[in-house]
Amino acid sequence: MKPFEPAQIPALEIDHVSHRYGARVALNDVSFVVRQSSFTVLLGLNGAGKSTLFSLITRLYAIRSGHIRIFGHDVGREPGPALSRLGVVFQSRALDVDISVRQNLMYHAALHGIASQRAAELMAQVLDRVAMADRSQDRVGDLSIGQMRRIEIARALLHQPCLLLLDEPTVGLDIKARADILDHVRRLSSTEGIGVLWATHLIDEARSSDNVVVLHKGRVLANGMVRDIVGQSGGADLREAFNRLTGAADQTEPEAAR
Repeated sequence: MKPFEPAQIPALEIDHVSHRYGARVALNDVSFVVRQSSFTVLLGLNGAGKSTLFSLITRLYAIRSGHIRIFGHDVGREPGPALSRLGVVFQSRALDVDISVRQNLMYHAALHGIASQRAAELMAQVLDRVAMADRSQDRVGDLSIGQMRRIEIARALLHQPCLLLLDEPTVGLDIKARADILDHVRRLSSTEGIGVLWATHLIDEARSSDNVVVLHKGRVLANGMVRDIVGQSGGADLREAFNRLTGAADQTEPEAAR
């Protein structure tokens, strides 16, 4: 059972966040929100700043400019209450391939202070939700890449978060596995009430009902429903809208730099 959250509080609020690596600007005054029970696509090419933003949200990097709030809790000032509501699937694989699915999940539960009996109950629930209940005793290294992704999602859900972040979760998957993972996470959002931020460079992973944030070279170029972004750009579809937005941004960048 998830804790009650007033519906008007965003699941995630990115408020004028900037970040630098030395002289290089990775994020430039980024602002957007992810609503509760919603599916938001963070769309950008490699190098857009998606992974940097995830590192700030999860406190792998310190937030030096701006604020990040999870259900109203400032990540910098209240990391415990903020991060307890957050589940994350990073782009790089994070499972121990030499031990079983069960051992991986029980270790994760222990990190969150979940007692072993309760952890076993939650593990059964999350594995069932990702259609992997029959693989709990299998060695992770014996699973397919798509199955590993399902286990990573199960692990991210184990402590019952209200917000789920996924950074390029379909990288390396075939077309069917990509579609299966995407459909599953969408169902979690619609049926479980989980707010989802799905970061990808693949335009076809966004649907017309999604909210989309177009991130390009550290700046938000568009933020809204797919139909609105397409209409405002004058393009025929999201792919054309994305190309127009990023192309125009690239043309104006040298002038802005001066």
